[in-house]
Amino acid sequence: MAYTQTGMALGLDRSIDTETYLDDVALAEALLEKAALNDALLSHADIVFGLRNLLKMTYFPVAVKYFYSHTELETFKNENEYKTALRPYTFCHFVAASRQRGDTLLGTPDKVGCSNAKYVMGWKDLDEAEIKSHLKYTRDWDQAEKFIRTKKRLPEGLLAFATAPLHTATFAPDVVHGVCDVLQAYHLGNDWCAAYDHHPFNMVMTMNSSICHGCVQCQQLDLPNITPMCSSSKTAGKTEQSEINWVWPGAQVEPTVHWMLQRTVRDGGPSFPRTGETYPGFDICKLCSFLVFKNPKDKAA
Repeated sequence: MAYTQTGMALGLDRSIDTETYLDDVALAEALLEKAALNDALLSHADIVFGLRNLLKMTYFPVAVKYFYSHTELETFKNENEYKTALRPYTFCHFVAASRQRGDTLLGTPDKVGCSNAKYVMGWKDLDEAEIKSHLKYTRDWDQAEKFIRTKKRLPEGLLAFATAPLHTATFAPDVVHGVCDVLQAYHLGNDWCAAYDHHPFNMVMTMNSSICHGCVQCQQLDLPNITPMCSSSKTAGKTEQSEINWVWPGAQVEPTVHWMLQRTVRDGGPSFPRTGETYPGFDICKLCSFLVFKNPKDKAA
């Protein structure tokens, strides 16, 4: 089959509007126009596309669903292509596989080997082993037990959980988990504050359970969180670049990203450090009077 210089088969217009995709404002306007035709809501795919192209996020956000209904769980099994773990893994492993490889996964109590995750998900009680796993962080046994008891836990009766990239998830996520650099997280936090007229943004860190407890806490409090990796999730969750966690209630991701698009149109770009710039991490002092570029044809500059 003959091809044109642009790589399209002759007679077939399969072009992608890359000029729009590479123009921050044009892309934001296009996504907002599409949302206007969908009850003013961005699709999950458009949310992911916006985060990857405007905030330059590297990984897929992961939708997490907690199953308490046998009927709902069976529906998921019957209507989805999914994978299960060959042996017990950490909750971090499930999230990482969805984030980095795009897997849709189903986790059950027998396939979760991390005691910290099983504790916050209500799949095991507080015992000596759980306290021992926190001793390296604390002064003594009593402090370790006290700290563990401050953690949020899911209600009893959890049957399973599912993880999937947000844009391919067939379920409404209870929470959405992602990893990114600190400045990208700063943008997300600010956009949530503006979208929800809420300030300050409260960040909570817990020992030895940043991802598993981060998702549980988000589910229980219905509030987003930005928190560093715990030592376990840094090693088990494949986060070698020392990224930070962001965890959002499923229903609060769309309004956050919707506002990000609106301010991108308003300000000419998504960046806060240098308003209107294309890259959120533009790393040049915004007040430096020496770093100036001008159009040589503009005599008034």
